[in-house]
Amino acid sequence: MRHATPLSFLARCGLFAVCLLAFSTAQAQWATVDWTIAETLMAIDAPVSSVAQQDAYHDWVGEPRIPESVSDMGLRTQPNLELLAQIPPEQTLISPMFAGLTPRLERIAPVTSFAIYSPGTDTWEEMQTLTRQLGELTERQTQAEALIEETTALMGRLRRSQPDTAPLLMVQFMDARHVRVFGDNSLYNAVLEQLDIPNAWDQPTNAWGFALAGVEALARYPEAMLVIIDPLPAGVEEQLAKSGLWQHLPSVKNNRLLRLPPVWSFGALPSAQRFAKELTAALEAAPAQ
Repeated sequence: MRHATPLSFLARCGLFAVCLLAFSTAQAQWATVDWTIAETLMAIDAPVSSVAQQDAYHDWVGEPRIPESVSDMGLRTQPNLELLAQIPPEQTLISPMFAGLTPRLERIAPVTSFAIYSPGTDTWEEMQTLTRQLGELTERQTQAEALIEETTALMGRLRRSQPDTAPLLMVQFMDARHVRVFGDNSLYNAVLEQLDIPNAWDQPTNAWGFALAGVEALARYPEAMLVIIDPLPAGVEEQLAKSGLWQHLPSVKNNRLLRLPPVWSFGALPSAQRFAKELTAALEAAPAQ
């Protein structure tokens, strides 16, 4: 019988260790209750095991789609810990708005928080920083840099091909009489800045980049193009069709109105890409004023 030499034994041990490390890295899975983190993880091809509230994600975020292999851990604010514990992730990733969940989530796996839309910061820079942080955490640095470069190149192409347009008012409906209007510190405004398109809203916004306003406030911007981002709450479309206030808004009366599919207003680079594409396509298709 041939006996293994010490050298060959050590070589096999070293190979086994390398294989074991590769296997453990490949098996690392990430869970998140935050949709901005979720869309970025999927965009850089990081392995995701669980995302909260997936039906609502597809209603509000749209893309990237969540693979069927990814489990749904329930509500973002009340995740199903029993389900999460069945196959514990490497880490559960959250944003500061979900910080109150940390003690409960830490019973299953370590928790790491990533901030975005911080007051006084540049939203565009923050989106890139988040991408790099997630790329480093999941060992997808190359994919993260590719996403940043792809987004930058897309904005450049769309900016060069975009004709001059009227200032935009970007809104999401809360109900038939109230809207979120997006300005400084919002994803939508960050995209407008990249595309050199003016934002008509000149009032203060909160840390998330929007102001709550009555529909009547939109009348103060008669020359603006009104951009409505879906989804609309149930029944709002029917109520607007009967609303004299809505029908008499200058943007509505003069058909300076665009409607876009859902794009996550609190998203990162994947949502920025989607918003830029949807917006420029709608502007190109709009009738000349």
